[in-house]
Amino acid sequence: MPQLRITEIFLSLQGEGRHAGCPSAFIRLTGCPLRCHYCDTRYAFSGGEWCSVEVILQQVDKLKAEHVCVTGGEPLAQQACNELLTRLCDAAYRVSLETSGALDISKVDSRVMRVVDLKTPGSGEMERNLMSNLEYLTANDQVKFVITSRADYEWSRDLLQRYQLTDKCEVLFSPAQEEQNATELAEWLVEDRLQARFQLQLHKLLWGDQPG
Repeated sequence: MPQLRITEIFLSLQGEGRHAGCPSAFIRLTGCPLRCHYCDTRYAFSGGEWCSVEVILQQVDKLKAEHVCVTGGEPLAQQACNELLTRLCDAAYRVSLETSGALDISKVDSRVMRVVDLKTPGSGEMERNLMSNLEYLTANDQVKFVITSRADYEWSRDLLQRYQLTDKCEVLFSPAQEEQNATELAEWLVEDRLQARFQLQLHKLLWGDQPG
């Protein structure tokens, strides 16, 4: 029976993306091959407990949420993640996957909303981006850029335009906390008239560095 290493399963408000503000069940998988310097979930790099897919589904059922977010760490680093995602969809949950974009998303169940965090130069992990993932994006998916500086913004803007990302899916620009002024980023988006959504991390505004 397939198992996954789990850091935590909890109920909170979705802090980002299409379902921001909605009650959601979160499944945080343990482990990540990347080390973005601004990462706020370093506690998920190691530890955790091994759980079967059945046990995970039972715990999620107790939370009574319509939406489930599978996050990390990097969820796709665990082989059984795709099975978990499919089983969640089969159970009639609205499912989203938070992934770095450094691992192949092509085998993820098409019912899952894939939120692909393309790593900007300021993350320190830009070279890990698997650009072939962009071929598999659909209108059900989202691409996110975490911006730490003007250089990050220009890199993201140029990549968005080069790959015509807004024709494929929804695009999100988010300021890195304590590194990029949010108002300044919003003004850049307005000035360039980018067809992208500015977002703040709602859970951080509400609960600081607590997970959400």
